[in-house]
Amino acid sequence: MGTVRRERTDAARNRAKILAAAEGIVAARGVEGLSMAEVAAAAGVGVGTLYRRFGDRSGLAYALIDAREREFQAAFIEGPPPLGPGAEPVARARAFLGALTDRTAEQLDLLLMAETAAPLARFGGAYDAYHAHLALLIGQARPEADAFCLADALLAPLAAPLLAHRLGTGGVTVARVKAALDRLLAGFVIEG
Repeated sequence: MGTVRRERTDAARNRAKILAAAEGIVAARGVEGLSMAEVAAAAGVGVGTLYRRFGDRSGLAYALIDAREREFQAAFIEGPPPLGPGAEPVARARAFLGALTDRTAEQLDLLLMAETAAPLARFGGAYDAYHAHLALLIGQARPEADAFCLADALLAPLAAPLLAHRLGTGGVTVARVKAALDRLLAGFVIEG
């Protein structure tokens, strides 16, 4: 049996101080104001500690995103319907896409930084969880459909760079994105 590795008390305390300092900087000056040196100074730790713990700004961004991400995943895995279990697959998929749109818009600047850190930074981790969940729901609604590729098609508009671009230009709103995703979902599961 594997052992669970626990974070040292001082390391946990430093992590909490670092994340609180980073959240404060982001709240005051936005993501653009987030520098490793300023976060380290505000947290009272060395810059080396920050780099060892988080790697770089995108790693720090992911850490800031993490708590909200855990809440979101708990909601669609075990929360109340329609987002959680107990609703029909199409209703769950619709609720999931709507909640994911809100969740992405809520932390858009942090997600934008994190998702653009490397060419494939968006994929893995949370994306894989979203994809698996959505593919499962599409497969339940339409067993003959290519749920794997359809899940990617439904998640694509929620890439942080694209969503930031669209919300910043041309009158696109979060409500409009949700309506378009509802229509796409309906086309996949009803008309297809």
